[in-house]
Amino acid sequence: MSVALRWIGRALVIALALLIVWQIVLLTQVIWWSRFDPASTSFMRLRLAELREKDPGATLRHQWVAYEQISVHLKRAVIAAEDDSFVDHEGFDWEGIERALEKNEKKGRAVAGGSTISQQLAKNLFLSPSRSYLRKAQEAVITVMIEQLWSKRRILEVYLNVVEWGEGIFGAEAAARRYYGVPASRLGPSEAARLAVMLPNPRRYERSFGPRLAAHAERIRRRMAYSQVP
Repeated sequence: MSVALRWIGRALVIALALLIVWQIVLLTQVIWWSRFDPASTSFMRLRLAELREKDPGATLRHQWVAYEQISVHLKRAVIAAEDDSFVDHEGFDWEGIERALEKNEKKGRAVAGGSTISQQLAKNLFLSPSRSYLRKAQEAVITVMIEQLWSKRRILEVYLNVVEWGEGIFGAEAAARRYYGVPASRLGPSEAARLAVMLPNPRRYERSFGPRLAAHAERIRRRMAYSQVP
């Protein structure tokens, strides 16, 4: 075997070892957060860095609240809008992914993702908004970890507390106070539906919530009664 091949072999072994170590680090963090609430996420740190490029003193609006302190209407609305089969799947909605692929093929571009709440949570906690096959692969691994180690109730609790809801706004409590001046526990069906439909692009919809989005919110409000909540 040539020297070059030996070096390539060693480099691959080292790369594999580092990859395994990194997965163990992620697994440890997932286990920890199954019982303890995350103070921040990858998305939060990225957004804060962006805000501080414009204003060095910028801060995020974020306040953790327990699952019981989040309106059931918001829980139902988010499930109806983002992941109808949340309580039934094991992290991946294969039918939803297939529908998204068909929709993207018809449009000729990526207009739908088919990601579940569990996948979105994995991305928010650990990764970035960038699009790549490598990132999607890591997202899938983390999603499996979360689904195996957390209850559906815990997944939804953490998701609702860390998801982005506008410029520097993270979590249901901050969103409820920012848009409606009430705690998350007091959100009604209409308010909850409007917040839920903002999630695909919260910073854009914070600035512009037009008739088309309002109509979608009304559809979600009507569907909420059928959403299963953990």
